[in-house]
This record gives sequence, C-alpha cells and structure tokens, in this order.
Amino acid sequence: MSDAARARALPGYDLWLDDFKPGDAFETEGLTVTESMIIDFSLQWDPQSSHMNVHAKRTEMLGGLMASGFLTLCITFRSFLGSGILDASNLASPGFDKLRWLKPVRPGDTLRVVSRVISATPSRSKPDRGALLMSHETYNQNGEMVLSCECAHFLRRRPMPVRAAP
Repeated sequence: MSDAARARALPGYDLWLDDFKPGDAFETEGLTVTESMIIDFSLQWDPQSSHMNVHAKRTEMLGGLMASGFLTLCITFRSFLGSGILDASNLASPGFDKLRWLKPVRPGDTLRVVSRVISATPSRSKPDRGALLMSHETYNQNGEMVLSCECAHFLRRRPMPVRAAP
C-alpha cells in the first residue's frame, strides 16, 4: 500500500470509495504457482495441451508447461480481493478492460499484484456509492509483468455520521 493510502487506512482496511485517491497503490503478498495448480485449473477450465500435458509437442515448442491466462487472471483477483482492501465497501464489478497477458507463467513462478487507483467517482444518481477504476498489474519473481488490466469496482461511500436531534 502506498504511504498516502496507508495514512488514510483504518485498521483492517476499512476503506470506502471516499478513501481512495488517484495514484494510491496496493501490493499483495506473493503466491507461488505449482505444476498441479496449472494442470488442475486447465483440466477443468482451459483444456489446451500447453496447459495440461508437459510432454505434448506444443508444450515443448512453447518452452514448457505454462499457466492458462485465465488462471493468471484468477490469481490476480484472488490476491487483490483476498488482501481485504475492498472488504468494507465492495458491491460488484461491471467488468474489466485492456486485459493483456504479457509473459507466460510457469510452474515455480511467484506472482504478486500491484493495484493502482486511476479514479474514484461518486455516482450522480446514487449518492451512497460510486465507481473505483483501478489498474492491476501482476509480476513474477523477476519483476517481469505477466498480466495487466483495468477494472471498475462499484463501492459504497463512507456512511455519514448520524446527527443527534437538537
């Protein structure tokens, strides 16, 4: 988490739309990808030989077993959401844009996610919520970016304090 974001964060990442400022950055812990994670995910969700079969010709031509891009995307969002940053205020997401798989993820790679606030915009029609636009970048242990995307998150705004009647 950037110093600016840390200074505004309450214990337990009690962050609301109003707490996010453009440029705030959050970094997750690393997660090491295993061969079994790659194969298990691919058998169920992305059955391509380069993701499932270490001995397939195509896998060898591509430099060895590599994770499905969809697994990398799942790890990215599991890592970011699992950090708890949006726990207090998260409502939903309308989707993501500019998704790019930049380098293959291999067994043994350790992935970490850096998420940056692009904008935080209160809703004009629903004053209790708004949209947080973030960039999410996933890096391997060598500091190489393996995935990038932008995602909008619908968040609640900080509740207004209740005023006592005069």
